[in-house]
Amino acid sequence: PTIIYDYPISMAALSKPKSSDPRFAERFELFICGLELANAYGELTDPIEQDLRFKEEEKLRQKLYGIKMPSDDNLVKALEHGMPEVSGIAFGIDRMVMLITGSENISDVQAMGFGR
Repeated sequence: PTIIYDYPISMAALSKPKSSDPRFAERFELFICGLELANAYGELTDPIEQDLRFKEEEKLRQKLYGIKMPSDDNLVKALEHGMPEVSGIAFGIDRMVMLITGSENISDVQAMGFGR
């Protein structure tokens, strides 16, 4: 297993900055045999910071790809109403089954073959 942490804040759009070093995000990912099994982060709840990050991402997408994608204004509006400190982890059970069975294609282990 490998755990990757201290993601640069620019690579963790929805994560809050670490209090000990705001250049990095409160985020980690768990990999086994090169396969991402889980990711977790402390949710950014500051609407001003989230809006700023969305706008920076919009500019970068426009510059790199020449396309304009809308910001998630609904999320920013929801954050303006207030949100408690939250965090969570997403664990890919389908990916764990891939590891256990030696499958190389995730659609081989998903219920009803989604993705085929």
